[in-house]
Amino acid sequence: MSSFTGKTILVTGATSGIGRDTAITLAQRGAKVAFTGRRADRGKELEAEIKSAGGKALFIQADAANEDDTKRAVEETVKVFGGLHGAFNNAGIEGQLGPSVEATHDNYRRVFDINVWGVAASMKHEIPAILATVGDAGGGSIVNNSSAMGVIAMPNAGLYAATKHAVIGLSKAAALEVSAKGVRVNVIAPAVIETEMFDRFSGGADEARAHMTALHPIGRIGQPREITGPVLWLLSDESSFVTGQTIAADGGFTAQ
Repeated sequence: MSSFTGKTILVTGATSGIGRDTAITLAQRGAKVAFTGRRADRGKELEAEIKSAGGKALFIQADAANEDDTKRAVEETVKVFGGLHGAFNNAGIEGQLGPSVEATHDNYRRVFDINVWGVAASMKHEIPAILATVGDAGGGSIVNNSSAMGVIAMPNAGLYAATKHAVIGLSKAAALEVSAKGVRVNVIAPAVIETEMFDRFSGGADEARAHMTALHPIGRIGQPREITGPVLWLLSDESSFVTGQTIAADGGFTAQ
């Protein structure tokens, strides 16, 4: 079990789902956890929950699409916790689903601004902070959240799939740029996970839920903790020779 004692990790989009579970688990493993989200009530609630359990946490209200917010989040993290050792860039949305011929520019801008620019801007400000913290010792790590649809696609999710393909490309380029300096960059690619996003995808309909479940050879959809595990491994020193990679945590979804 990896220990993060003495390390500061920033998690974006942590007020629900995978981000929330990751923030809690990092704190349990000894990390000082800064995390962002747009919903202040949920963020403050999570911060209080982590602190009441003896962990160290800092909630920063921020919109992943807004670079000023992203820059401020990194600066506040460094100011409060004294540095930055790693980040899980998890914030993302599915946008409006539908046939590609019905795509709108407004939806394109919204989904790309959060899913792609949000990751790019996060790395832009995280990497210098991590390098300043780890110095010549190295050991910095960034994990970006893509999706199984970052390597395949499905009907009616063209723009979403395009953003998740882009996250993988951005991450590979960043890995090549900074790995020799002591920062690794990798990608986690989940399939369908029991989150609020899945509820929106399925519309709460039993038929849609059953269909999505059947797409996974493992016979079920995943739980947030099943993504947290590989994310923590990628953030930890246990994966010190892994960079520029996309790790599928998808119940066999992309093996078909």
